[in-house]
Formats: sequence, structure tokens, C-alpha cells
Amino acid sequence: MEIIKSIEKLRKVLWEHRKAGKSIGFVPTMGYLHEGHLNLVRQARKDNDIVVVSIFVNPTQFGEGEDFESYPRDLVRDASLCEKEGVDYIFAPDTHEMYPDGAPLVYVDVLKLSDHLCGRFRPGHFRGVLTVVAKLFNIVMPDRAYFGKKDIQQLRIIMQMVKDLNFPIDIVPVETTREPDGLAMSSRNTYLSPEERTVAPRIYEALKEGFQMIKDGERDATKVVEHVLEKLGAIPGARPQYVQIVSWDDMQPVKELKDGIYVLATAVFLGPARLIDNIRFKIEGGDVDVY
Repeated sequence: MEIIKSIEKLRKVLWEHRKAGKSIGFVPTMGYLHEGHLNLVRQARKDNDIVVVSIFVNPTQFGEGEDFESYPRDLVRDASLCEKEGVDYIFAPDTHEMYPDGAPLVYVDVLKLSDHLCGRFRPGHFRGVLTVVAKLFNIVMPDRAYFGKKDIQQLRIIMQMVKDLNFPIDIVPVETTREPDGLAMSSRNTYLSPEERTVAPRIYEALKEGFQMIKDGERDATKVVEHVLEKLGAIPGARPQYVQIVSWDDMQPVKELKDGIYVLATAVFLGPARLIDNIRFKIEGGDVDVY
């Protein structure tokens, strides 16, 4: 495995592989890797000849007062984990390499899909995400790129960007990786105190209760949302930011659940950590299944 920090060098190395007809799988991350990231890597390793993992804490997707400076970083640890999983290259540029002139003058933006869920509360976040992902796609030029379903709105928006801007890349969604008690794995879980970590799995439990209501026949989205909010509000120290049910197609909130694909999603502050989770599901006739 090789750690590369130069865009020019990475392009040259990958061009040789591409000329040799080798497929390239790409896993973009902000580092401080956990089992969720490693599951993305494992899928990429199965599907491709060459696997590239990027590790870059992207400043343009952090808003004022967010945790850019304190976001956990440990390249030595991350490199060890990647090497064990058979990663070929880590791309670990510094901020100046990615943004040599400071903040860019040109961004990739998104309409409608970012109006709700995390986008409503983090203005500019998805603009920063799309811009850095587009830059990374242009640098790596992978055949496939891998994203977790935990960041469901991000996944949906990146899929749309690839479609609308004609990137010749397959986006491969990978299931959310959870701790044995159900908590979705996240680099920000390290912010939790022992007491907060004990109650954090109740976030997913609340979502599962809401989903069970839908499986039992409830089609009033407002009632489901109210129930989940009530359960979240009972978690000691929890401060729910939102609970919504949105259509997968346009990420817009719905009131009545009909046949289609939906996302029941939440963001909850627990101590200093902002934790997100979701259940994507499909209704078809009388059947309701995780999708």
C-alpha cells in the first residue's frame, strides 16, 4: 500500500493501472476509520482490481461553529487499518493541495434535494460535499465509488450529481454498519461520554418503533413522526433536531404514505455529538420492507 499526497502523482499512478485495463474502486472518507468505512473498503476490494481510499477532512462542508478543528484525525491508525484490508492507495492531501487558492470560486450546488433533513440545518454543507466529491472523482476517475446508507441524504444527492453531470461512475450504496446494540457507527461516536454511549442506541430503537407502526398499517406520516419524536425526547440528554419522513425520489416530506420508497430519518444531539440515522423502506400494496 502507498500513501500519496499529491494530485499529480496519484493521477499518474492510476493512469498506468487504467491503461492496463484494471478497474478502480474508490472510497472517499474523512478518516478516523471505523468498521462502517471498512465495510465500504471490503466491498470495493471484492468488486475492483485497484482500491483507493481518500482521507481528507474537507473544510468546505463544515459550517460556522461546527467541529472542523476537533474532528478526529489519525492517519497512522487509518493507514494500518487500510493496509490490513488490502487497500492499494491512500490519497491523503492537505488542504492546500485540494484548495491551493483558498476557498474555491466555483462550487457544485444542489436544488430541492437539500431543502430538508440535514440540509435544512446545515446551510452550505451539501454544496461543500458535492464540490469535494466532484473534485475527488475528477482526480481518481474511478469505475465505482462506495457510500454508506447512514448518510442517506448525502447518498441520494451524490447519486443525482453523478446522473445530472454525467460522471461515468457507478455509485454503490452499502448498508449502515451498526454496533451490536444497534448504534450506527460514526466517527463522531467518539464524542460520547460513557453515559451518553449507553443511551445512544435508543435513537435507532425509536426509528424502529416508527417503522413498525408503518408495517402495522399506519399511513399518516405525521403520527409516525410524532411517535418517534416522543421516544427520542425521553432519552436522557437527547435533543432531537428533526424527525421526518421524506420521499426517496425528491427528499421532500410527505403526509400520507402510499406505494413508493421513503426515508424515515432523524438527527439527534447527544452531548456534543450530532448523530444521524435512518430507515429507508418501500411500500408496495400491503407490503412494507426495508429497502
